[in-house]
Amino acid sequence: MSDRNSVAPRAAADVRAYDIETDVLVVGYGCAGSAAAFEAAAGGAQVLVLDRMSGPGGASALSGGEIYLGGGTPIQRACGFDDDPAAMAAFLSAALGPGADPDKITRYCEDSVAHFHWLADRGVPFNPTLWDAPAWVPPTDDGLMWLGENSAPFAELAAPAPRGHRPAAADFGGKLLMDRLAGAARSAGATMLSDTRATCLIVAGDGTVVGAVARRYGAELTVRARRGVVLTTGGFVDNDAMLAAHAPKLLGHTKVSAGTDDGSGIRMAQALGAAVRHMATGQVGISLVPGLAARGMVVNGNGQRFINEDTYPGRIGQAALFRQDMRTWVVLDERAFEEVPEPQRWGVRPTHVAETAEELADLMDLPATALADTIRRYNSFASRGVDPEFGKAPRWLRPLAPPLAAIDVRAGVRPPSESGDRRGTGASVFTLGGLHTSLDGAVLDIDGAPIPGLFAAGRAASNLHGEGYISGTSLGDGTFFGRRAGAAAARTD
Repeated sequence: MSDRNSVAPRAAADVRAYDIETDVLVVGYGCAGSAAAFEAAAGGAQVLVLDRMSGPGGASALSGGEIYLGGGTPIQRACGFDDDPAAMAAFLSAALGPGADPDKITRYCEDSVAHFHWLADRGVPFNPTLWDAPAWVPPTDDGLMWLGENSAPFAELAAPAPRGHRPAAADFGGKLLMDRLAGAARSAGATMLSDTRATCLIVAGDGTVVGAVARRYGAELTVRARRGVVLTTGGFVDNDAMLAAHAPKLLGHTKVSAGTDDGSGIRMAQALGAAVRHMATGQVGISLVPGLAARGMVVNGNGQRFINEDTYPGRIGQAALFRQDMRTWVVLDERAFEEVPEPQRWGVRPTHVAETAEELADLMDLPATALADTIRRYNSFASRGVDPEFGKAPRWLRPLAPPLAAIDVRAGVRPPSESGDRRGTGASVFTLGGLHTSLDGAVLDIDGAPIPGLFAAGRAASNLHGEGYISGTSLGDGTFFGRRAGAAAARTD
């Protein structure tokens, strides 16, 4: 590895003089960095935020803006839903999968209503209305949406309540969210140095992190942090070498990022002996329209269903990539297709159409008998209003009638090329693993001890997630634990 790409720490004894000094240094200015900067500044610390881009935002600003909140928020109550932290925790514990941190989930759920009010007090607006159908990003400015809480297997584990809280913006609300959070950090006194890339950490003789080295316009800068450094640099989906080493299943797919999730913060901390968790895990945004999938069937390369189609679509994506190698189709009929308004289809059209299941299977290059049997079984269940195999809700069950159609998810949602070829991988991915941290964001070493002066939050850290994912838990996790990391760093003298 070249010296330019090295993340080896710089000894404080080798720094003759610092170019900049501050109390708390935050590296990265997405939602976690904004929350950390605000809380550190509100705690009386001088705060400087470094970001390699020309302004705040990162992947957070490009996101749908959903924040996973519950326990009885004002938006939930206004929409007629009762909720409590225990039900929220039961859902998250199951949905976020093996390895989810129970202590962090408990604290996140118990403090969720307070976190809602924190966001609202920072100027993030939420409308008291519900989008009541499966969706990646609703085309409205409704402030609440379901994220699988009312689908199998979760509806039986805890009383269902919608918890996807959305800033009041039609479609993608990430930019609105970041505008408000970055504005709050500035108002609290945090300052920013843009176009500046942190390259390594500066460490005192006793192992305490006391600052960072950065590059700006080709020149090196040294920054002293008197109280602590908070890493909010994002995940590592943009670093193919790290993906190959930790999460090879995520290679070769569309990357969900702002192009800067290169794992640099994780690597800088690892160079000090920091531990990591769940580095093989990732979220998969599958290229299907949730409204179409819920009204039809999702089948694999054997022509068989493998999940309930009305669940959170990210669960379908993870199952498709990790268990089906993306050989996945949505099978539906004309009525199902027409029931989804054209603007909500995102330009997706069937890739195959046929009068019979056998003909459709032939076009899809699937076993004809298997697909026909799957459709017969599905129609039999649908006619009785029950799905004993996967628990799909009766609301979405209806026998499929010819002519039948199939949508190959690998075709994506892009317009076809001039040659007519739309085939891709059908997956958009990001990483979930990161630095092992305490409840207050302290980065832990491989023995489980805090590295003095070093904190992390957002996708650079592993907080709530195990193997699973639910929309809103990135922004929720990032802002909630970013707040805690910033406050803890400000307290460190």
